[in-house]
Amino acid sequence: MYVKVCGITHLDDALGAVAAGADVLGFNFVPQSRRRVEVEPARAIIERVRGQILCVAVVANLPTREALELLEATGADRLQLHGDEPQEYVIALGARAFKAVRVGAAADVEQAALFPGHPLLVDAKVAGQLGGTGHTVDWPLVAPLARQRSLILAGGLTPENVERAVALVQPWGVDAASGVERSDDPRRKDPEKMRSFVAAARRSSPGRSAPEF
Repeated sequence: MYVKVCGITHLDDALGAVAAGADVLGFNFVPQSRRRVEVEPARAIIERVRGQILCVAVVANLPTREALELLEATGADRLQLHGDEPQEYVIALGARAFKAVRVGAAADVEQAALFPGHPLLVDAKVAGQLGGTGHTVDWPLVAPLARQRSLILAGGLTPENVERAVALVQPWGVDAASGVERSDDPRRKDPEKMRSFVAAARRSSPGRSAPEF
């Protein structure tokens, strides 16, 4: 079970996620996001945690060249494509990127299954929002997809509900942003929530599925 903590904006939070046992950090570069981080601070954090945890740059609808330049500038390991990128875009980036798909109905699951690459992330579909909404995905709806693909389940996961979500979906990984934030600041993480989230996710699925991230 891979555990990803997304929306990192501060070094202390990145180190807290590492200490909690997370496998992956997400850095959000989507302009509309309240968790957006600039390139230089992100690069400094990624350099500090290099070798301890994987780092993902979250982008939406960037031209291919700009996405690759961002990957190089930050030193992140992968790109998470969280916009409306077509299949051809994902193919062009190859192993450097993976797709996130917003799911609200069966048709969205069918569309998600068509995307190439590894892993595949599903998030809640909320009108006018790209992610980080705190809304959960319809877990039974995406459970069949988790049997076909290395699925990262995102969307409204918290220390309190992640065990139930994993039991229902059996995903390859889970992703939390709002669910592990401090109550007084959506740009900061709560160390205890991160520890509880990672522990709960691992209790419900102690093994780690192949292939590697």
